[in-house]
Amino acid sequence: MTMAEHDPRILAPQETDFDVETLIVGAGACGMVAALAAHDAGQEVLVVEADSLPSGSTALSAGLVPAAGTRFQAQLGIADTARTFARDIQSKAKHENDADLVEALANGAAAAIEWLADRYGFPFSVVSDFDYPGHSQRRMHGLPSRSGRELIDRLRATCEAEGIDIICNRRVTTLYADGKRITGAAATRGDGGEEKIGCERLILACNGFGGNRRLVAAHMPQISGALWFGHDGNRGEAVGWAAGLGAATRHLGAYQGHGNVAHPHGILITWAVITSGGVQVNSDGKRFWDESQGYSEAARHVLAQPGGIAWAIFDSRIAAIARQFADFKDAEAQGAVKTADTLDLLAEQCHLDLGTLAQTINAIPNPGTDAFGRQFEGPGLAPPYCAVKVTGALFHTQGGLDVAPNGQVRALDGTLFPNLYAAGGAACGVSGSGDSGYLSGNGLLSAVVLGRAAGLG
Repeated sequence: MTMAEHDPRILAPQETDFDVETLIVGAGACGMVAALAAHDAGQEVLVVEADSLPSGSTALSAGLVPAAGTRFQAQLGIADTARTFARDIQSKAKHENDADLVEALANGAAAAIEWLADRYGFPFSVVSDFDYPGHSQRRMHGLPSRSGRELIDRLRATCEAEGIDIICNRRVTTLYADGKRITGAAATRGDGGEEKIGCERLILACNGFGGNRRLVAAHMPQISGALWFGHDGNRGEAVGWAAGLGAATRHLGAYQGHGNVAHPHGILITWAVITSGGVQVNSDGKRFWDESQGYSEAARHVLAQPGGIAWAIFDSRIAAIARQFADFKDAEAQGAVKTADTLDLLAEQCHLDLGTLAQTINAIPNPGTDAFGRQFEGPGLAPPYCAVKVTGALFHTQGGLDVAPNGQVRALDGTLFPNLYAAGGAACGVSGSGDSGYLSGNGLLSAVVLGRAAGLG
């Protein structure tokens, strides 16, 4: 089928093939969390997914959800509060976020994590051996493999165990609306046929528009040439439906980038290799920015270097920390991580200037503040040394439909649609208006917490 046949449309109500109480578009983490919450609330739920298997952008991530004040933190002696979390979110985004939405996500995160743990047995634990930029406390919660694939697989298995129907190979192309009330949707099957589904409530969990190059170029031209590292199914249907419905959108120029994707392997290298004391150098062997700002901003800085590439430089101590992430172990298995006993040997492997790399690494103050304003606390890098060739990538968009704290969609006139909800990447998140406002975990924060709120209604 052509893209034109997939363009999102709004039509008047039509006779449907069947009806459900709550219809959810998208079976990523957001859609499946929303489905579990709606099911828990006693609603009849149907999830439709365009792919042959639930996946979404979550499967490409580390699967980490930030939450403050959980018992998992308390077990480690971490004193954290939702108020502190909200302050961190707003500080990173220069207070550009909707304050009510920030408060709702910060307050709802611990309850969402503990609900998944207690109700469904998700074995969450806190990443406790390194810090993420912008977080004043260690509050990133993940499953044992530190992999988004594990999170998606557990959510899918849980939905199946609960008897929640997830129908795949169905791309929703059309919404039926009577004014502000949504009456149903049409889903196109893989064979080209169409199914018309009536609903009392619709939740858009179809993520953002990072896979739509036209929309990316229009709203975030500075990253339009970057590697797209999200899910190709993120085509921006929610934004298209918003235009047809008269729904408000916000911060469409916001996105999460990542400047540490192994090249050409296309494997995410955890930012722990940087926050634990590593640095990035360009092809001349020189550092070029303050890496402590965050991995989203890193995409822009890396892409501005010759060839749009850089090298992440760290050591074996840091590599041991990074191995808790399945992606890093995959990168090692594929030969993306180079190791050497001296900086000169490492420079030779990476085709960097021998003397320049050694001069760059030896100039790092431990402890102290460097010329870029980055503060190092030590220990310094020591042999054996490690390096990964990386590039910048677009992970997912952070702007979207303007929503109330429960996920209910706002119209252009400020009123709420009575039965239309959006969450995750389909909704405007809490990352401000660009890339520098992204606080680690903001994507899954919106997917899990706002997805649960939308499911509960």
